[in-house]
Amino acid sequence: MKVLVVGAGGVGAAFAAIAQRRTAFERVVLADVATERVHSVVAGLGEPARFAAERVDASDAADVLSLIRRVQPDAVLNACDPRFNVPIFTAALEARVTYLDMAMTLSRPHPQRPYELPGTMLGEIQLAQHEAWQQAGLLALVGIGVEPGMSDVFAAHAASELFSSVEEIGVRDGADLVIEGYDFAPTFSIWTTIEECLNPPLVWERERGFYTTEPFSEPETFDFPEGIGPLDCVNVEHEEVVLIPKWVDCARVTFKYGLGEEFIDVLRTLRKLGLDATDPIDVRGAKVAPRDLVAAALPNPATLGERMTGRTCAGTWVRGTGTDGQPRSTYLYHIVDNEDTMREYGSQAVVWQTALNPVVALELLDEGSWSGTGVLGPEAFPPIPFLERLAEIGAPHASVELPV
Repeated sequence: MKVLVVGAGGVGAAFAAIAQRRTAFERVVLADVATERVHSVVAGLGEPARFAAERVDASDAADVLSLIRRVQPDAVLNACDPRFNVPIFTAALEARVTYLDMAMTLSRPHPQRPYELPGTMLGEIQLAQHEAWQQAGLLALVGIGVEPGMSDVFAAHAASELFSSVEEIGVRDGADLVIEGYDFAPTFSIWTTIEECLNPPLVWERERGFYTTEPFSEPETFDFPEGIGPLDCVNVEHEEVVLIPKWVDCARVTFKYGLGEEFIDVLRTLRKLGLDATDPIDVRGAKVAPRDLVAAALPNPATLGERMTGRTCAGTWVRGTGTDGQPRSTYLYHIVDNEDTMREYGSQAVVWQTALNPVVALELLDEGSWSGTGVLGPEAFPPIPFLERLAEIGAPHASVELPV
């Protein structure tokens, strides 16, 4: 297949490095507004017959559309920050091409009651276009990173294979990663991190529907497997809470990060100072968004792999009644060691774990193991082929039974 990847940052570069080892990818075109960056990524791959570099402004739907029509890919993979989703998503529909992304369109808090009611929810703009994509006979597979993405596949697998009924699905993310030489250095896009951590977290309950809480609410200690150990986890806004209830029968869905008190304090300080804002302000005659300034002042997460040690764990905690009729509590998870991904792919663990999942999804779509039309989440597809492909690639998931 031929794939156009819009965005050649850490995740886009990691996707290309993984795809290079997979025979299904005949041609991969990487495009970015930063021409030096995209040409550097392609040159590093050393296969000009399979990998090419292009320039594109992801904020301009017309520019994206022009590139799609010139490249004529089988699929467009959006590897940009979610603020660019709408123009890329729109261009893919107009060009009549399969679309995938790893994070969905941004939310807007409720104007009067932000910590009680949702306003515009994550992905709502995309999900509202389901019929348009369906009528066009096209697929937009949204949220197919690691979280959302692999975590959603875990939820679908548990509900269909491991449980007869599900009470709660809780995505739990933790790590023991350490970055040498930095007091504060996020392992993923700080722009996106600020967005999801400082927005009102979303919770879904069957009887209540969607509701929101204060940021960092409902702290709990979760003991992550394989020696990562107990971490304090808090509610964070994330797409799984929107996606899972649409396709998985359960009573409650939550998402919690093991952020750590220091990380939370930094984010709270950014909020207090207004440095999380996205509207530009005047700085000595220049218009600068405070959040863009924060992002520019911090190290690029894609460049931190050499200084990083430890592992990252993404997983889904499912509680309910097992297929044997007994109460069951299971954590399905995926751990990646930064040493392994740096040695094998030259990518740090967090971006590599994210990029792995669209590789798997594209292969399954290409061979017909997954198929569909409309705007669909990962839960809408059979989970077993996905999990089997992870194992075949050499990155299998695991599970552990927890006390009921």
